[in-house]
Amino acid sequence: MSRTNPDDSDAALAARAQKGDRSAFNLIVRRHQEPLYRFIRRYVGDADEAYDLLQETFVSAWQALGRYDPARPAATWLRRIALNKCRDWGRRRGVRGFFYGARALDETTEAPEASADNANEIALTRLDRAIAALPGQLKEPLLLTAFEGLSQAAAGEALGISAKAVETRVYRARKLLAEALKADGLDVDES
Repeated sequence: MSRTNPDDSDAALAARAQKGDRSAFNLIVRRHQEPLYRFIRRYVGDADEAYDLLQETFVSAWQALGRYDPARPAATWLRRIALNKCRDWGRRRGVRGFFYGARALDETTEAPEASADNANEIALTRLDRAIAALPGQLKEPLLLTAFEGLSQAAAGEALGISAKAVETRVYRARKLLAEALKADGLDVDES
């Protein structure tokens, strides 16, 4: 097998990984794990759950390498797998809550008392929880545009909706976030 070059494209690495080159796939993982983790963490609002879902994402990606289209960016393909894992997680969580009376994630963990050293971390934790609590149809366009940097058109394509629908949903998501964060005692600039 040829030696893995860190400058190889994701498509070239995926082609080698399809032939069994695990080092090529490991390089894909290293390239994409941080942004995928941030995306998942914001979706689910819990670091441990996000880490587990990240692992599931890469396991699924490895198993689905034969379906990867090298003409499309690997980041988009991986994000789609991660989004599906997050949706599955949300459904499982809802079913568990219904059948077992499990409390919602945001009800089970309380933020520590604020101090000068951890005030930013507390604010980010509250933001993550508020984002995780958004309905999926609002959360997904917000995450893809505001945090992943996709255009409204690209986010719409990824979600199967129009760019205008993305714009509307992002507006509604930001409004709900501002209300939730204000209720949580955080000062929010609504612009």
